[in-house]
Amino acid sequence: MTGSDSRLDKNTTRYHNIYMRRIFKTKTFNRWMRKLPLSDKVLLKAVDEMEHGLVDADLGGNDSQDKVYKKRIALPGKGKSGGTRTIVATNKGGRWFFLYGFEKNDKDNITMNELASLRDIAEAWLAAPDSALSEAIAYDELVEICDEYQ
Repeated sequence: MTGSDSRLDKNTTRYHNIYMRRIFKTKTFNRWMRKLPLSDKVLLKAVDEMEHGLVDADLGGNDSQDKVYKKRIALPGKGKSGGTRTIVATNKGGRWFFLYGFEKNDKDNITMNELASLRDIAEAWLAAPDSALSEAIAYDELVEICDEYQ
């Protein structure tokens, strides 16, 4: 980037955070996603929206930073209201995990038991050291999405 890049000059903190973020899909989420016309590019856009506060539901978390959110994602020709729902964990500092997804026509919402399990999974992934994430990628438990800014 050149010195004339206004994002770098005016928003150094945001610019830095964009380049430092890591976005993952769990094995289960990735398997579900392959059945639909969803792309990694759409997931990146969803993370961009969530970074700007555009979430559909705050599903809580174990502290003020680690959170689980529900995020609607549009399917081609259906829009967000008729599309998919995703459950995403983040520490908003740079780690984002797509944990679970479902189509609205299959299910209205997740159960309280599912939410409790997803919060536990979120807590584990968000607290995992980088070495554990690398190992999970090597064993296909996680798939890292290549961020277009990296």
